[in-house]
Amino acid sequence: MKLKMTLAVAALLTIGLSSAAAFADTVTFTLSSPTGYIPPAGGSVTFDATVTAPSSNGAAVFLNGDSFNITAPITLDDSDFFANFPLSLAPGTSFTDDLFTLTAPAGTPDGTYLGTFTLLGGANGGASNTLGTVNFALVTPEPSSIILLLTGMGGLAWTGLKRNLRGWVR
Repeated sequence: MKLKMTLAVAALLTIGLSSAAAFADTVTFTLSSPTGYIPPAGGSVTFDATVTAPSSNGAAVFLNGDSFNITAPITLDDSDFFANFPLSLAPGTSFTDDLFTLTAPAGTPDGTYLGTFTLLGGANGGASNTLGTVNFALVTPEPSSIILLLTGMGGLAWTGLKRNLRGWVR
């Protein structure tokens, strides 16, 4: 009797522990260009994203919110996500539009500013699971690099002009 009880418990544990894991429906989330450039005087750049719900999903995936991190003094405005993106994506559909805007105030130190943007949602309108996270960068080039580039281009133009003038005078 003791052996039968042990086998029954072992069978129940085996069945209980080997049940299939439940997988939530997913989305694929990518930025059109993960790097934005802003002039040294400051300004804004908008990032576009494509969100796709694979056709293997069993139901619509709700896009309920977002979360983000960015290094100061850069600011992120996510109102494009709430204004443009649909509330949910049916299996096999995708959507592309402006997702967020980064702004660098005038006087922002030169450098590369890194950040992350995460889509939140899930199986219903109240879910806040992480659906996908993308990394992005904002680059503010050094003014000296721009001056050097413009000086070089001016030198090339002057050289070409001098050659044309010599050929015209002969």
